[in-house]
Amino acid sequence: MADEKKKDDKKQVTVDPATARMLDIAAECGISTMFSRAAEMKPCPIGGGGSCCKNCAMGPCRLTGKGAEEKMGVCGATMETIVARNFCRAVAVGASAHSDHGRDLARTLIAVAKGEAKGYEVKDEEKLRRVAGYFGIETEGKSANDIALAVGQASLHEYGKQDDEPLAYTKRAPEPRQKIWRNLGLFPRGVDREVVEMLHRTHMGMDQDANNLFAHAMRVALSDGWGGSMMATDISDILFGTPKAVVGGANLGVLEAKQVNVIVHGHEPTLSEMIAAAANDPEMIEYAKSKGAEGINIAGICCTANEVLMRQGISSAGNFLQQELAILTGAVEAMVVDIQCIAQGLTHVAQKYHTDIVTTSPKVKMPGAVHIQFDEHRAYDIAKEILKRACDNFPKRGKVQIPKEKSPLVAGFSHEYIRYMLGGSFRASFQPLNDNIINGRIQGVAGIVGCNNPRTIHDNVMVSLMKQFVANDVLVAVTGCTGIAGGKHGWLTPEAALEHAGDGLKSVCEAVGIPPVLHLGSCVDNSRILTVLTEVVHTGGLGEDISDLPVVGIAPEWMSEKALSIATYCVATGAYVIMGVTSPVEASAKIQKIMTVGWEELVGGKLEFVIEPEDIFNKSMDHIMKKREALGITEKKERVLFDMEARRKLEV
Repeated sequence: MADEKKKDDKKQVTVDPATARMLDIAAECGISTMFSRAAEMKPCPIGGGGSCCKNCAMGPCRLTGKGAEEKMGVCGATMETIVARNFCRAVAVGASAHSDHGRDLARTLIAVAKGEAKGYEVKDEEKLRRVAGYFGIETEGKSANDIALAVGQASLHEYGKQDDEPLAYTKRAPEPRQKIWRNLGLFPRGVDREVVEMLHRTHMGMDQDANNLFAHAMRVALSDGWGGSMMATDISDILFGTPKAVVGGANLGVLEAKQVNVIVHGHEPTLSEMIAAAANDPEMIEYAKSKGAEGINIAGICCTANEVLMRQGISSAGNFLQQELAILTGAVEAMVVDIQCIAQGLTHVAQKYHTDIVTTSPKVKMPGAVHIQFDEHRAYDIAKEILKRACDNFPKRGKVQIPKEKSPLVAGFSHEYIRYMLGGSFRASFQPLNDNIINGRIQGVAGIVGCNNPRTIHDNVMVSLMKQFVANDVLVAVTGCTGIAGGKHGWLTPEAALEHAGDGLKSVCEAVGIPPVLHLGSCVDNSRILTVLTEVVHTGGLGEDISDLPVVGIAPEWMSEKALSIATYCVATGAYVIMGVTSPVEASAKIQKIMTVGWEELVGGKLEFVIEPEDIFNKSMDHIMKKREALGITEKKERVLFDMEARRKLEV
């Protein structure tokens, strides 16, 4: 009976067997994890709903109890103002995080162009020249390094520019969308300027109009989605190669019992790419063998995992909530972290094992960790230094308990590769995707993104939504920790379409040879979703703007302020976005109405916080079907097999 209760308890925190096993080990060893701490510490209902203001020393002011919507803080701030300010500040933090990532990559690109970053090079010159065009940079007769220098400098300029000219990348959006931004004054200017202005507006005694605050929140978020994040994705492709379909694996079972295991964790690809390269250096392999290991195994956690997965096929050990659990296997010699989503609990778990936590960014230092500063000018040497340290730890191992669970997956579906896979080298086009949405074999597209949150069952909502959408002929695109969840549970293989997809989606996936769930990359690569949707609009047949498309964006297990920035720039781009787990605006019905009815009237997109998984699915399908109805494409059409004469008539 006790064993049955234990099994039931595990079902309440995760649907991943590997995670469940490691939580048993944590409990047996008395080691605290994010799961156990979440169970012990209940979230504050006042701050959680957005009704606590601590923006000055007259507070904190908490508007609670009967008639809370009509109460005021000491300065007179209403519930509406307080909730709006809290949300807007979170958007500013999230936008700054993703955009700062792009700034660092721009600096690396400049160093490469100047010949100051040994080991790096321009790997996708075609994309470099295309990106140069977005900035209006002439490329004729110029070398790759000359163009890279100009692109890097132009990218940095987008952060600090002080004039009122829109960010260069906003010109990539459909013209009707640009017109909306222009008419509403939502065009983002300099990235840093928008973030600073948001912090200024939410200072005590500043902006007190929720609609005005939200208008600037959209501008801030757009500077992320159509600025910092999109530039980060493009520069990563230029430096490390534009992703194409690649086979990898996912879950803790990718760790190797007889090899030195090094986990790269965070969000930046610059050092992790070098660590992956150095792990194959004969010198390093011999060094590992001298310590008793058979070699060096690199695996990833979070979005650094996604970066090395989609370019090199390096397997993912897990998503956000599994970072502590990887150390509990006793098989990790070093976890190398850079920026974002790094749990401070890592060092507390590592103290019980032989594992080094190695911080590499001046922006992220942790008590109990080893700090080895990353410098793009000597990245390969730093990578070797870290790997040698990991190898030195191998003989210190104690008991090793690696779960058996690992699943194969296919990742690397960049915007460019999707065009190629749909049309080939000479007819690369999104037309087949549009045609199959129009004829009803694909009902629509659901983008499922975001983090894990221990306040809900780990991986459960992500995976259950994938299952339901795929069965209902909805193509799914995933990024970030959701992508890793899909990989762990078997949704990122072509076979998944044959086994689980509805007849329409199955026929498309079978014809093209793709999974029903497409892994587009890291969380910063949500910008790829924007460019994919833009391409769908430009291809034609599905309306004039992104707001016309039968698509929905979902962050079902979100926890990060970055997710709020992503949600807001997707809404401002015309999408319907649903977020699960909890609502940071729950305290104000007026704010909720602004984000749904108000935003939909204003920009064609809306944001809802929906807690129940079944409600998320039903609302998503209702939205997709309403968009199909508005486009006049509600009836499925018979499949037409083209002969050679018909193919010749195609205009692609």
